[in-house]
Amino acid sequence: MIDESNPVETEKVVIEYVLYKTEGSGENQIPWDRETMKAVIPKEHGNLNHVCRVFDDKGHSIYIKQAGDTLRISEDMTATLDRNRQESEILQIEESLAPGYVPHVYFYDTVMSANGMEDCSDYKVMRNAMLDHEIYEGFDEDISEFLVRTLLLSSDVVMDHREKKEWTRRFITPDLCDITEKLVLMEPYLGADRNNVFEPNRAFVKKYLYGDPELHKEVAKLKFNFMTNAQALLHGDVHTGSIFIKPGAIKVFDCEFGTYAPMGYDTGNLYANLVFAYCNGRAYGKDEFCDWIKRTIASAFDLFAKKFVDLYEKEATEPMAKVEGFRDWYLASILRDTAGYAGTELHRRTVGMANVTDLTTIEDEPSRMIAERTCIFLGIDLIKHADSFVDGKSYIEALERAEEAAIESLK
Repeated sequence: MIDESNPVETEKVVIEYVLYKTEGSGENQIPWDRETMKAVIPKEHGNLNHVCRVFDDKGHSIYIKQAGDTLRISEDMTATLDRNRQESEILQIEESLAPGYVPHVYFYDTVMSANGMEDCSDYKVMRNAMLDHEIYEGFDEDISEFLVRTLLLSSDVVMDHREKKEWTRRFITPDLCDITEKLVLMEPYLGADRNNVFEPNRAFVKKYLYGDPELHKEVAKLKFNFMTNAQALLHGDVHTGSIFIKPGAIKVFDCEFGTYAPMGYDTGNLYANLVFAYCNGRAYGKDEFCDWIKRTIASAFDLFAKKFVDLYEKEATEPMAKVEGFRDWYLASILRDTAGYAGTELHRRTVGMANVTDLTTIEDEPSRMIAERTCIFLGIDLIKHADSFVDGKSYIEALERAEEAAIESLK
């Protein structure tokens, strides 16, 4: 349906499709102005799918997202077309758990492997905003609220266990999980051929990531935890490229990697991607922006822990979850996982197959070397000493240590 090589035909077909799917009755009906409808393929895409924006002159708009047989990141990699159904259902669940924090899904179509969702064009993709070194006060409150509600409320602490097991069955996608297990939790440490390593840092990567058996052992633990611990319904890919943002609001999207796995995978991914934004800001001397990033990292961590406890006390239904001392043990395990998976995200986005533009767009070679080495040193610290990261302050201190070590390593 969405053919990027033929935008004229795509416009015609997509408009007809959208009219068919949204002109009926019901809460998701859209009163289109047929005469002024347009369909446009945006310049920017993610790594997996095809998208098209449909709108009219009366202010109505919708995004159509269609899964293809191959992934945009690599034609050698495939993923089930059912990922579109999965993403749509997860967004609908997340909207029920954390209203206002995800785009509304108007429909999803298992025949066309497509869905129609809220147009968030009045927002910016957060990664682009971070590359422009923009500051968004209140992001820590919003993202911590989203994470606490979607993770805790989809866990055995709160859900009926039979229903939760049914959700686990519905949202396990072996081929997408396999991508995570390889690209995130294996290849950055074993020197895979498809790793993208910045040449001036190649020897450094070989020494600190490929050549550290102790690090590999800890990553192996994280991998097996991800594969076997169906703790909560994850977004599965929480990074600044999967968040729309504007002053006072966010929308978290692109949850097709959603699955049942450890909560700390989502929270860890968030913190790592804030670090990437920090490193880019440092490379360009944006001190005010970097100070805000550090405050946000610390605050988001502490707010998550506080809100988690408050919601746990209010919503826990499992009798054994109310046993004295269990809640604190449970939260401590999530915080430990957060540190570990933050470390693996720092590494895989620095040297793995899918690098982040926060690092790759740094033009000055020494500045990029320092940024990447900061991420590598910090990731090692987070993975090897995961039990030490119990509050926001500990993350900031570790970031500062890693940055100092990275600078010193170039002398």
